[in-house]
Amino acid sequence: MLVLCFFCGLRYTLWHMATMTLSQELQWRGFINQTSLTDVAALDNKKWAFYNGYDASADSLTIGNLAAVMLDKCFIRHGSKALLLAGGATSLIGDPGGKDSERLLQTEEEVEKNVSAVKIQLEQLFGEQVHLVNNLSWFKDRGVLDFLRDVGKYFSMTPLVQRDYIASRMNESGGGISYTEFSYTLLQGYDFLHLHRTYGVDLQLAGSDQWGNALSGVELVRKVTGDEVHALTMPLIIDKSTGKKFGKSEAGAIWLDANKTTVYQFYQFWLNVDDDSVGDYLKIFTELSKEQIGGTMTSFERDKSGRLAQKTLAYEVTKLVHGEEKVDAVKHATEVLFGESDFFDLTKGEVELLMKELPTVKAEDNLAHTVVKAGLASSNTEAANFIDSGAIYINGQKATLGTKVGFQKGNNLLRRGKNSFAIIENR
Repeated sequence: MLVLCFFCGLRYTLWHMATMTLSQELQWRGFINQTSLTDVAALDNKKWAFYNGYDASADSLTIGNLAAVMLDKCFIRHGSKALLLAGGATSLIGDPGGKDSERLLQTEEEVEKNVSAVKIQLEQLFGEQVHLVNNLSWFKDRGVLDFLRDVGKYFSMTPLVQRDYIASRMNESGGGISYTEFSYTLLQGYDFLHLHRTYGVDLQLAGSDQWGNALSGVELVRKVTGDEVHALTMPLIIDKSTGKKFGKSEAGAIWLDANKTTVYQFYQFWLNVDDDSVGDYLKIFTELSKEQIGGTMTSFERDKSGRLAQKTLAYEVTKLVHGEEKVDAVKHATEVLFGESDFFDLTKGEVELLMKELPTVKAEDNLAHTVVKAGLASSNTEAANFIDSGAIYINGQKATLGTKVGFQKGNNLLRRGKNSFAIIENR
């Protein structure tokens, strides 16, 4: 496994010092699911050295990983020291948690490439230099007999096969599980032991699907060293509008890599979250204070049509992931699309941003033909009906059949209804 480790300095804000302890903020933001601590208030009694694991099965993090990042940042704000662990060794094995069938195994080269990409994203998100440590350094040269004698002997098969994610794969309707994936929990348990011995780590943070694996580490550290360490998981984030795991669009996963999910698509995803969930997402995915979020939600409840909560969420999360310059550009471009700003106020870069996202065609002499060419109508007759009914707009102005084609020289914005757009080049 590859470890991205950095010991972050104390970064309190006056708001956190004055009004919330770590446990209170974690509870308010909805970050606590399960913990080995008998009372979460015990989190406030010391500064923790924690680690959190990031899968390296892809060359980009997703917004599911982003939730874990925000959990880490909450601990860091309250003075804890962070070790961020990106799966190098374990990604070669494959985590069976939350999976109905065996993962396809990746090569060591593929995993190394993924970790390098994830490292860049984590540096952006945390704003500090991170030190990359490959935990293949403590696994690749370790003999299987030594591992089984030194680690395997501490694990009883009975509780392992009873864990939900293993039991579901082993029952009659399950897809089965190989010894390779079954051994994953031993590897993760040993990671905790190694990090505890080497860096003094005394807390593992994880997603709820990692609870069993986290307990493996807690128990292994106790059995081997006699030391008491702990684990805390955050709940699975559910899209209240669908009842499904949050983090996917019709096109698939929402990636933090702009080459996989463009900045525009990323911003639009957050802009379109449902009204019932947006308050929870502001707590989870932003570092806005309780007062700031409360004020935003109060204004939002007074006028939901203005979508202030969604706009705030989209801006804050996109700024965190892609930076202020890019979020300002995509915000301005979005305002133009929805009639809040003039198309000709866009910079060259902002127009180019839209041209990558929208159909871009050359203008025809006939407006109806241009509408069809742009994919905003299926036929000339349908296009003419759209124009006649006032559904077609050129640069924010309603077009009619009785007027000349109203395209200006250069690039123009063609719109049908509220949400269908194209860029028209008139040279």
